[in-house]
Amino acid sequence: MTQGDTATAAFEALRGRLFGLAYRMLGARADAEDLVQEAYVRWHQADRTGIENPEAWLVTTTTRLAIDRLRRLKTEREAYVGPWLPEPIVTPAPPPDHRLDLADDLSIAFLTLLERLSPDERAAFLLHEVFDVGYREIAAAIDKSEAATRQVVHRARERVRGEQKRFDVSEGARATLLQQFMDAMEARDERALLALFAPDATWTADGGGRTAASPRPIVGADRIARFAISLREKLWPANRTIGFVTINGETGLAIRDGDHLTAVMSIATDGHQILAVYAVVNPDKLSSGGTSTGN
Repeated sequence: MTQGDTATAAFEALRGRLFGLAYRMLGARADAEDLVQEAYVRWHQADRTGIENPEAWLVTTTTRLAIDRLRRLKTEREAYVGPWLPEPIVTPAPPPDHRLDLADDLSIAFLTLLERLSPDERAAFLLHEVFDVGYREIAAAIDKSEAATRQVVHRARERVRGEQKRFDVSEGARATLLQQFMDAMEARDERALLALFAPDATWTADGGGRTAASPRPIVGADRIARFAISLREKLWPANRTIGFVTINGETGLAIRDGDHLTAVMSIATDGHQILAVYAVVNPDKLSSGGTSTGN
């Protein structure tokens, strides 16, 4: 095996992990894939004789690239039309009792919450909390002292955990709520919809100016119930179907017009009511298939 073959094999063994980091940093599959490819090029261009730990080198390189990319994306996302949601990774639905360890740190709700962090905070938080990287390695990746890095992680953890509502919800319970939602919407049953949603529930739709979507989140069970019924009555072509898929490791819904994917919906729930709906309807975010998310 040549040196090039060895280098490629070392990289490919880590590709899933690097993509998982890049996707969680950027919230966009194409950007994450481009970034991983850039890390691959840099890996092959580097003097690897001085690299003792390939994984640490590649994670550091990917992190720095992601921080730079996220800073450049800031202006673009500030100008985005309507709410911005991460690009979903959609795969066929698992059995109702299926459960993924990745769901908590990959969900649309979680990634949306990470948007509130600075690029450095997001990187440090993900590396420590999701990828179990030590403070010394994180400090090297974000170019800060170890003491400062500990503060960055602590601050990010407080912001995220303080705002994240954490519930131990099985995928079976999530699927049951989504089935009840589909049944109530099909029946135009406003009372059933009201019972499904928490009083202060939110419905956030990302159309990106490419298709019709509310320019701001819809707040309140009553408004969401009326919206869902209106959606079913007025904006439902004859060939439109709705069914289960997996969205970022959690059970969600996909709406299709024939074979064309029109929207995906994921929810945040306490297992009894729906607390939030995240609907991606921007066709640019629905055009590509699912991919590995690493760990």
